[in-house]
Amino acid sequence: MVKFLDLKKINGQYIDEIQTNIQSVIDSGWYLSGKQNEEFSQKFAEYCGCQYALGVANGLDALNLIIRAYGFGPGDEIIVPANTYIASMLAISQNGCTPVFVEPDINTYNINPDLIEEKITPKTKAIMVVHLYGQAVEMAKIWEIAKKHNLKIIEDSAQAHGAVYNNQSKTGNLGDASGFSFYPGKNLGCMGDGGAVTTNDKELFEKIHALANYGSAQKYVHTYKGTNSRLDEIQAAVLNAKIKHLDSDNNKRRKIAEYYLANIKNEHIILPQVKDKNSHVWHIFAVRTSNRDKFQQYLSDNDIQTIIHYPTPPHKQGAYSEYKNLELPITEEIHRTIISLPISPVLTEEEMIKVADIINKYQG
Repeated sequence: MVKFLDLKKINGQYIDEIQTNIQSVIDSGWYLSGKQNEEFSQKFAEYCGCQYALGVANGLDALNLIIRAYGFGPGDEIIVPANTYIASMLAISQNGCTPVFVEPDINTYNINPDLIEEKITPKTKAIMVVHLYGQAVEMAKIWEIAKKHNLKIIEDSAQAHGAVYNNQSKTGNLGDASGFSFYPGKNLGCMGDGGAVTTNDKELFEKIHALANYGSAQKYVHTYKGTNSRLDEIQAAVLNAKIKHLDSDNNKRRKIAEYYLANIKNEHIILPQVKDKNSHVWHIFAVRTSNRDKFQQYLSDNDIQTIIHYPTPPHKQGAYSEYKNLELPITEEIHRTIISLPISPVLTEEEMIKVADIINKYQG
């Protein structure tokens, strides 16, 4: 069986480093907001090329805290790609803001910058860009739009650790603030839930730091009505062991993607498009096909696991039933036809070749 994702094998590559770091936490007797967090925050900020990073409980909290720290709330609108994972919308609506859906580019699956400006109103406060599946969003036009309309840019970088835009800056340093997830299956994943905020805005960083700690920057002094969102020391220890291998793991993903792009040749399968190989870290290798269920069953019959990211777009979910009548044909086409192939740093050459060969024999 070609597994879609083998977390045990992925983490097994670095198990000695992980266990050493975890043991140091156990021996220290300090389990929250300690040396591992401090070390990881510094490493991750440096990795992303920004000044500040803060570990939080998960990726949703990271986005939620950014929006909250900006003071956006009821009556405010935030532009967001229509075909993202629902967490992007949840962060917006949980702060009382209104998500404004923008269709993606059918070829890259990222938000289409040419469709953003027509959605801006006097209520618009920010543009949330989602570097979906691991590919950096085309940012140049978005920067122009944000500057023209005095809007904040919030990055959802949950799937794009290490992606580089225009051979210059990494995700996490392409907007005013960014939210990351370290869910175990991410390119940089811990062994539980975890997330981070990155920014170059000192004032914003300090406010988020306080908000995540019960609204307190000083013990028992609560400036804000905060929450509890902390990356625990065990998870920070895991991330400290793995971050040094992130670029190497991403390069392994790129090589698999390059092989798929060069060798999958089947008229029934639409391959993803990428403008620059460094802009993509291939968290997901998603293809499209008109009869997805048949294709997925065919791969399963040939011992190849796949996953659908994502079968139902947010505006068709019960949680957002108020948007069910929106017409978003590109988003709906993607969600109706998308399917993700195995791609991970532990996929073997034999498995990679098998996936391409089996797909090329598919009759449609």
